[in-house]
Amino acid sequence: MQNFGRVMMALAVDVSRFEGVPMAPPDPILGVSEAFKADNNDLKLNLGVGAYRTEELQPYVLNVVKKAEKLMLEKGENKEYLPIEGLAAFNKATAELLLGADNPVIKQGLVATLQSLSGTGSLRLAAAFIQRYFPEAKVLISSPTWGNHKNIFNDARVPWSEYRYYDPKTVGLDFEGMIADIEGFASGSLDEDAFSVRLFVKRGIEVFVAQSYSKNLGLYSERIGAINVVCSAPEVADRVKSQLKRLARPMYSNPPIHGARIVANVVGDPTMFGEWKQEMEEMAGRIKNVRQKLYDSLSAKDDSGKDWSFILRQIGMFSYTGLNKAQSDNMTDKWHVYMTKDGRISLAGLSLAKCDYLADAIIDSFHNVN
Repeated sequence: MQNFGRVMMALAVDVSRFEGVPMAPPDPILGVSEAFKADNNDLKLNLGVGAYRTEELQPYVLNVVKKAEKLMLEKGENKEYLPIEGLAAFNKATAELLLGADNPVIKQGLVATLQSLSGTGSLRLAAAFIQRYFPEAKVLISSPTWGNHKNIFNDARVPWSEYRYYDPKTVGLDFEGMIADIEGFASGSLDEDAFSVRLFVKRGIEVFVAQSYSKNLGLYSERIGAINVVCSAPEVADRVKSQLKRLARPMYSNPPIHGARIVANVVGDPTMFGEWKQEMEEMAGRIKNVRQKLYDSLSAKDDSGKDWSFILRQIGMFSYTGLNKAQSDNMTDKWHVYMTKDGRISLAGLSLAKCDYLADAIIDSFHNVN
């Protein structure tokens, strides 16, 4: 022990071996939350991370999640390691939720499903598979997209390019540009997004689908998701699953069990499943009300004649405001509104009571900052 101590003292006076490691830039999304926490202003708003909040801007745990966790405690389930592919009941419920329980591809054994670490980890696993077995492939990513998508494929050494998606002139979908860029890579169907995967599968297309339960069940910190690969034959699905397991083993060994059990309980029980759908409708309704209120506030306060109706045409948790980087910086520096630099805001982090304040910040930034 004495010799060990002397060696450690000798190393301490040398130049660090990590001297050449540069400081990494803050994450464009999670870094926003860090900056938000450091701000002591009472008016501050965190609209960067897509996490649902109540009207009081507090985190929300779904009632159905609480019921599922209570059930888990009553069962006295253990904390043993899961297999590499994850919890069997979770994988079954996840594939059926995605494709429909009666989908022929499930009955025929054409789906390889692996529980993974939410959407990010599932997509990273798929990227590793693509890099190993399709080294000439290139991934197409919408422009703009979630900032971490490019990092995932860069780290997996999978080349990518962007296709047009966002039209800054209309603050909406660049449909013509999107179709021109992805012609030959998508069906062109105008069906709702919820049906797109089933449409591809129905047409016999082999697909990768990454799933996450972070937002729809509020399980952000549980890191619960899955990668699904729909294949052309059962033996192909078996081989694909075996190689996904092989890739997952040195990455994270096996996935966590708590969130998987919650999902399996909720999705697998008809009563809780119905309660989950009801809670999702309520959350979606609150976000829709906030979206309407923000549009009303912007229209009432802005006398320039600018058309803010794109706020209503957009759907979901997020909204692009049309603000550029300098204007987004003004939102943060002057108004204490934290958001990503591409002008995107999370309406899930906004309350009805804060819509007027946010409208003032947006109008000031849009008209007074170039």
